[in-house]
Amino acid sequence: MAPARAKLVFLSFLVLVLLITGTLWFVFKDSPESMPSYAPDQAKPPAAYKPPSPMESVQQPTAEVLSKRVVEYHIDTTLDPDSRVIKGTQTLTWTHPGKKTVNELYFHLYPNAFASMDTTFMKESGGKLRNDTMPADGFGSMTLTAMKTADGLSLMHRFQYVQPDDGNTKDKTLMKVRLPRPVKPGESITLSMQFEVQLPKIFARMGTAGNFVMAGQWFPKIAVYEPVGTRGRTSEGWDLHQYHGNSEFYSDFGIYSVRIHVPKNYTVAATGFPVQNSQIKNGEKIYQFYADDVHDFAWAASPDFIVAEEPFSSAEVPGVRIKLYLDPAHKDLKERYFYAAKAALKYFSKWYGKYPYSTLSIVVPPEAGNGAGGMEYPTLITAFGAKDDSPGYDLERTVIHEIGHQYFYGMIASNEFEEAWLDEGFTSYAEDKLMEQEYGVIPNLPIQSSLIASPAPLTQDAWKYTSQNQYALNVYYRGKMVLKEMETLTGAQTMKKIMSTYAKKYRFEHPATADFQKVVEQVTGKSWQTFFDQYVYGSQMADFSVDEITVRKDKDSAQPRYDSMVKVSKKGGDLPQVPILFTFTDGHQIKKVWDVKNASTQFKLTYSSPLAWAMIDPGYTIVLENKHVNNYLKADMDHKVLLRWNVSITKLIETLLGSLSW
Repeated sequence: MAPARAKLVFLSFLVLVLLITGTLWFVFKDSPESMPSYAPDQAKPPAAYKPPSPMESVQQPTAEVLSKRVVEYHIDTTLDPDSRVIKGTQTLTWTHPGKKTVNELYFHLYPNAFASMDTTFMKESGGKLRNDTMPADGFGSMTLTAMKTADGLSLMHRFQYVQPDDGNTKDKTLMKVRLPRPVKPGESITLSMQFEVQLPKIFARMGTAGNFVMAGQWFPKIAVYEPVGTRGRTSEGWDLHQYHGNSEFYSDFGIYSVRIHVPKNYTVAATGFPVQNSQIKNGEKIYQFYADDVHDFAWAASPDFIVAEEPFSSAEVPGVRIKLYLDPAHKDLKERYFYAAKAALKYFSKWYGKYPYSTLSIVVPPEAGNGAGGMEYPTLITAFGAKDDSPGYDLERTVIHEIGHQYFYGMIASNEFEEAWLDEGFTSYAEDKLMEQEYGVIPNLPIQSSLIASPAPLTQDAWKYTSQNQYALNVYYRGKMVLKEMETLTGAQTMKKIMSTYAKKYRFEHPATADFQKVVEQVTGKSWQTFFDQYVYGSQMADFSVDEITVRKDKDSAQPRYDSMVKVSKKGGDLPQVPILFTFTDGHQIKKVWDVKNASTQFKLTYSSPLAWAMIDPGYTIVLENKHVNNYLKADMDHKVLLRWNVSITKLIETLLGSLSW
């Protein structure tokens, strides 16, 4: 999921001013948001205008099996947009992947997160996500009306809601079902269900906005049962978590066959592809979609979609139909969406393994549906709400980021409850690379690192970050910077090999951070334990400081000669080498590299002029350095005054950032 960037622009400007004040004249490149758009400035089309949609591209499943296909869903669902209700029937077949007998199943009922202000999601989020707020009277819920075994035995008296994370009895997003007979290893069980979803008004990924509908996390979804070895597990069992304010999702791969009934004037975009043309019966339109080797199914519907479709292929992409479902406000921007999508598919497939699916759908919600924007689902992504006729590069950035999720969220399928950085951090890293390559947009990494005032372990549970702000800055930005720092240490080509090896080895496998670490060590041939302990499993950032400068004139020398002593220290995590620039009063400069073997060291420089100032990392190459205010020191500046100033500015930044949320 893409984070909100509006506040990042303001914070970036604030920190830039402070950095310039404290660390000389370093000038950063323009932020993506400030760069001009290349799209023409065209007038908004009349609301009534809607060109004819292309014919639906019907496809059939292939015989290739890519995943273990633990679960199979057959769903028939009907949308009533007037009442914001989805009614559905579901037949689910789950195959036990472990080696122990199972006596109960667990299901995620995600729409119940919006049932009241007392749910865990609402309490943790405060009814806010990114820049979107829970609308008045916008609550939603899921009601299970029937559940039976294959032989017709009702299980309605056998289920209960559970809250393993916080014990909040008002939270009904996770359900346990006691089975009438156990499921043995390798056996399958089939259950049929009936359910009803009262869709919330959109503010967090799903719901309605006017006649626009986003059905994400909308059906009873079975939890993941992890065999021994999955993500380092030493004993098998269920991975069970409620729906939290910060967390996203984790599911098993399977097959989805989904029939969707909507009003006859509606168009539906969905995961997978239609296996037959939509049909109109009894005043409603009926779609039949199919998807395999995916771990979720989402769909969107609207009578206002302007639909466009283009085929795409490259050396690494045999053939994909890119489907664009535009809000009318963006009808003239389709080429920008297509170009970004094609670039993402081409290069991400080249870097991280081929895109194996035959379709990719892009949904552009209306402005009022922005809460559903910037989200990823298998073979379907959402852009942000269409509120500008000529938006900046955030249009392309969002499309590229969400398509990046097709690889790290979609195919690799790490656990977003417990290790969100493996998806968001990796996708943000890939996004930055492609934005720079295709659009010349270079990230302000020094500014972004300065925003990380409260670093935290990247492997902690998503809901254990203290705020949405801390979650976003660590999982998205600090996670990305860890990978960028690794690239600096290994070199671009080696890092490219690391990322490619990891992505290809663990697709469809649910890897953990430890699996990524193993790949890093295998490719580089050395241990990275210290690095991971500090920056991944730990909460450290780099912090190198120029502490003191003393200058003494050599009175015994016939020519003017000065001995300058510079004390530097390491106040944060380790890095092997740190560049330092020394500048003398006559303009002469000396560059040295500090081989960081101790917590502090001194440099002695003898020269015909006194030292004017010293600066650690003048090129801002240390990506994980987040306290640049102590990198620079003038020889004639009082150390106590400087220390007080640095501490004051640092505390100011931390206070300002701590008072804002994403």
